[in-house]
Amino acid sequence: MATTDRFPTGPVVRYPGQAAKLALAHALSAAERGLAVIPLSRTKLPAVRSPHRDRPDGPRCHGECGRPGHGVYDASTDPSRIRALFAAAPWATGYGIACGLPPHHLIGVDLDTKNGTDSTTALRELALGHRFTIPPTIVVITPSGGRHLWLTGPPDVVVPNSAGRLAPGIDIRGAGGYLVGPGSRTAHGVYTTAPGTDHLAPAPCPRALLRLLLPPPPRPRAAPSTGSHGDGLVRFVLAAHAGQRNTRLFWAACRAYEDGIGESLTDALVTAAVHTGLTEHEARSTIESAARMSHGPTA
Repeated sequence: MATTDRFPTGPVVRYPGQAAKLALAHALSAAERGLAVIPLSRTKLPAVRSPHRDRPDGPRCHGECGRPGHGVYDASTDPSRIRALFAAAPWATGYGIACGLPPHHLIGVDLDTKNGTDSTTALRELALGHRFTIPPTIVVITPSGGRHLWLTGPPDVVVPNSAGRLAPGIDIRGAGGYLVGPGSRTAHGVYTTAPGTDHLAPAPCPRALLRLLLPPPPRPRAAPSTGSHGDGLVRFVLAAHAGQRNTRLFWAACRAYEDGIGESLTDALVTAAVHTGLTEHEARSTIESAARMSHGPTA
């Protein structure tokens, strides 16, 4: 059985009929650490089948129907809920850990080794070029020899999923994505934590790396009369749609503080963000987070 205070660090001997029980034990152990989980099949896909599989062209549902089978949207830290999910998928052999959710706001950096890709060197070059260091954190070893680095992000920043955008072989698991949890068995083998990292908590993502993880936004159009950089940032926030309001506001506030106009532009940014649908409290919290990141020490 999995322990409740450590992740598995080596292959687990599995007997017929025990794979789902062991996966559930590991999932419950992860949930005790505040990580929301779902059961996975041997193919690393969500094990609970969609209740809408007979209506693939129907309206999108992220669990509003109240039934399980919505992938990462089913993720939970509630033991009774987790047991119910695994009971609905007795063929599960692993578990997924949802990224982007409180309290950890997990970000996964997936370093792949397929097709001769040297993703570790690519990450090292990115770190040197952008002056950041990956702090000690949980590292999960994949059956193919790849590595998953677990980092945490600010609660008011949405990090998207991406594949190869940073560099070949480096994929990012962010909001709406999940990581295969250590102890999971797949068709290719078992996921385990790297020796010496199982006792660690996910480390904060270096702010220089965090900026690289956010998608490059379109250039804000200059204000028609003054061409002021501040007016352009405000206009950029005003153009945000649902799902990108916090991200746009955070980016604009970071640029404003870097240019020395953060404090003078705060009220205008708040007004613009409220116009897009954020509350004043949400807007000011996001701007404060940007101010801390822009003024903090280089990580």
